[in-house]
This record gives sequence, C-alpha cells and structure tokens, in this order.
Amino acid sequence: MTDGKAAPEMQHLEQHTTVGLIVVLTGNGKGKTSSALGMALRASGHRKRVCIIQFMKGDLYSGEIDGLKSLRTLVEFHQTGKGFCGIQGNPYPYHEHRANAQTAIELSREKIRSGHFDIVILDEINNALKLRLVDLPQVLELIDNKPPELHLVLTGRDAHPEVCERAHTVTEMREIKHAYREGIEPQAGIDY
Repeated sequence: MTDGKAAPEMQHLEQHTTVGLIVVLTGNGKGKTSSALGMALRASGHRKRVCIIQFMKGDLYSGEIDGLKSLRTLVEFHQTGKGFCGIQGNPYPYHEHRANAQTAIELSREKIRSGHFDIVILDEINNALKLRLVDLPQVLELIDNKPPELHLVLTGRDAHPEVCERAHTVTEMREIKHAYREGIEPQAGIDY
C-alpha cells in the first residue's frame, strides 16, 4: 500500500500475541516425532528455544540425533528412555523403563518451569502413559502448570482422552500403507 498503512491481514499479524499451545501428535501412522522435530526446526528459524525430551527411544539410533546437533544453540535434546518397553527385543525390565520415565517426568517439569524455552517437546510421552511408565495425573500436571506462553508438544500413539481434551490441536497420524508391510526394511533418513 502506498499510504503507509499495512493491509488488514498484515495488521492482524503485527498485533499477534503468543498463546502457548498444547499440541498432541498421536495415531498408529508414521510421522509423529518427525512432525514434532519439524516444529523444532521451524522454531529455530524464528530463533525460538526448544527442549526435546524423548521418553522411550534412548537405545535406538536415529538420524534425528545427529541432525539436531546442528541446531544445538537453540535446541536442547535429552534421551531418557531405554528403547521401547516390551517390544523389538528390548532387554530391559519394566521397572527400569518406569524409573527412566519417572526421571523424564522430573526433567520435563524442570524444563517447563525454567522459563528458558519457548517450546518443550515430550516425545513418546503418550506411549509412556499407555504403558503406565508415567501416570495420568503426572502428565496432566505438566499440561496444567505450563507457563501461558510455552508451547507444549506431546507425541506418541494412544494419546489419552483427557490429554486430547486439554490440547488446542490434536493430529492423528493414520497408517494407510507402509513399506515395511511389503517386506521393505526401514530406510535411513526416512524411517530412522
């Protein structure tokens, strides 16, 4: 515009205030963690500080681990789990998985309250809750006591209905077709 005034759409953007969203990424399809990491990448482009706490993937290598190193000035990454409890030949007993998940809850509480982050991603917390590695009141307390401006992202299959009810955005990834079911092994950079 030539009169020096912004278009109405731009005025709306200029007056934008931050609202800390609760985002749940769930479902049996692929892409929950990838979507959350995409948010971390996007946020780093806006110079936002992100903390990612993985509840269950600690003993499995994924390219995201090394990929996040390039964002280390803005993204803090913690692997607290011992892999997926009870599947894929995981050798650790339930009580060790529960102890690690309880440590992750304390770490989550600390990072959420720190005031240092714009986004906290609790990767696989929905699975941890379904497997009773963490308790529903613990997860609801994290949601209910987050600072108003903080975005909180909770990933993993089988999100609890009360978690979904408190969320602003819930996305369910649904598997329609997967290469693994056709006998194709997981591919680096796509599946891990």
